[in-house]
Amino acid sequence: MHWYEKLNLYFPVEEMKSKEHMETLLKERSDIYHKDEGPNHVLMYAELDNFVFIDYLFVSKNARGQGLDHKLMEKMKRIGKPIILEVEPVNYEDSDTEKRLHFYKREGFEHAGSIGYRRKSLATREINKMEILYWAPNNESEEMIFKAMKKTYDMIHTYRDEHFYGESYEPVEEVLTFSKESESGNLLDNL
Repeated sequence: MHWYEKLNLYFPVEEMKSKEHMETLLKERSDIYHKDEGPNHVLMYAELDNFVFIDYLFVSKNARGQGLDHKLMEKMKRIGKPIILEVEPVNYEDSDTEKRLHFYKREGFEHAGSIGYRRKSLATREINKMEILYWAPNNESEEMIFKAMKKTYDMIHTYRDEHFYGESYEPVEEVLTFSKESESGNLLDNL
């Protein structure tokens, strides 16, 4: 099965970029956007000067419990930069959301509670609320993570969006917010 199909089967439609968008990022932004693929995994990520953004991480069901996801995270951590990723809030009807959060908590990720992230999906037209998790090897601040997320949104998520989707995503100022007061409490505390 093609890497895009694996991601498309696993991730909700509102979180997926188009195949053309991702292939263009791999080609035109090959300096920062990368694919790590094996028979049982697909990892899409962007490495910028001072952080790594994990766009998609898929590990096939038949490889779960073998530590492949941990090995992939270790590989990312060896880069030595903060790692940022987006996760769905816990959905108790989808046990995978809670399992993912447990995994990232075990891997030492923290919840960026001061960052609000709401983006309208061009596929479903619905507002998609996501949470930001980060791994900070040098105790980087949530403010630094917020700036990195804004950069990711502009350089990766909305890269040539009008070309691929016939319209643009909302501007970054409308999608990402920063507040000293936690927007949603610590997502990882209750696990």
